[in-house]
Amino acid sequence: MEYNQIYKKVELHVVDLYERHHNANLLYHNIAHTKSVVSRTKEIAGHYNLIESDMLVVYVAAWFHDTGYLFTDPAHHEDKSAELMRDFMEGDGVDENLITNIEECILSTKAVMKPVNLLQQIICDADTYNLGTKEFKITNKLVFEEFRLRYSHITKEEWNTKTIELLENHQYYTSYCKELLMERKKKNLKKLKHNVKEIPVSPEDMESAPISEQNSFTTKGIQTMLRLTSENHMKLSDMADGKANILISVNAIIISVILSVLLRRLSVDTYLTIPTILFLTFSVVTIVVSILATRPKISEGRFSDQDVIDKKINLLFFGNFYKKSMDEYERAMGKMMTDPNYLYSSLVKDIFQLGVVLARKYKLIRLAYNIFMVGIILSVIAFGIAAFYGSSTGAVITNAQGTPL
Repeated sequence: MEYNQIYKKVELHVVDLYERHHNANLLYHNIAHTKSVVSRTKEIAGHYNLIESDMLVVYVAAWFHDTGYLFTDPAHHEDKSAELMRDFMEGDGVDENLITNIEECILSTKAVMKPVNLLQQIICDADTYNLGTKEFKITNKLVFEEFRLRYSHITKEEWNTKTIELLENHQYYTSYCKELLMERKKKNLKKLKHNVKEIPVSPEDMESAPISEQNSFTTKGIQTMLRLTSENHMKLSDMADGKANILISVNAIIISVILSVLLRRLSVDTYLTIPTILFLTFSVVTIVVSILATRPKISEGRFSDQDVIDKKINLLFFGNFYKKSMDEYERAMGKMMTDPNYLYSSLVKDIFQLGVVLARKYKLIRLAYNIFMVGIILSVIAFGIAAFYGSSTGAVITNAQGTPL
């Protein structure tokens, strides 16, 4: 028997079937999927160094396994695929035992069937190879769209639920696929479950949803609220620090100018002494208040096991644990993460403490701005008055020196 000729004839025949009976609704179970399964079959079979006759069995089964989709409904496509394969192979004079083995491989891909030998395991694993790859997201979407074209009533939520059940019940049979694909399949399942939890729910759905689903939705809303509140507090804290830094920088420049320029003139222009001291005083006070607003406060940095048991310590704030060892902190965090009430309580406490710090910061910054504003106004007035009277005094002295007396 010339196996290479059979390989070529089978490939040409199946490709021709898909071309002559093209179905636009087969978005996934098309010739592209068939070629992918054939490629995966070669990959897995090559790992086990099958003899040539066994290679022919899995090769032909891979090409024919989904041809039934072209002629019948999905529920019976395996039987139709086996029938199409038998008609073709018998017409080519292939041995009956070989045809039977190929037929059994095709039928083993049914969801209710279990492969009983290596050849059937290879076909089953090749057919579901995509479940353990990064391509799963794309292929799952294609299968959903194909299914929806045939059964328009299904929703995305219902499909995701069915897909999760499929992944949970699915298994790879060959040791090759178990080692290669299981970890990625677990990640795909985990991601799909996560996406299901994030599906938006309308008010109408909320009213008719089970209590457990409503609780899940509420929990998600609480988490979002806490996260946004914490982020807003941090942004406000950054804004407060920025305002304080502006005051510090501006007044530091003013002080440096006063010390380097005005102080030298005081021995000559003594009338500028009071305005200069006034200006310098307000600038120094503004800087001090701004520094107080941004100066960090460090707490004790320790907690006891009893504090964790009593849920009195906020483990999310570094000031409460920076003096503890990594093991102690990790152990305490483990307890907190397994207790939702403690976890949410810590998040609430963290937001509250941020709010207290923010209130102190903004009070001091407001005070610093008021001091700076009043200081600028008074200093300008004082300089104006001093300049006016200073120049008047200078004019009288000049006149007195010019008199004959």
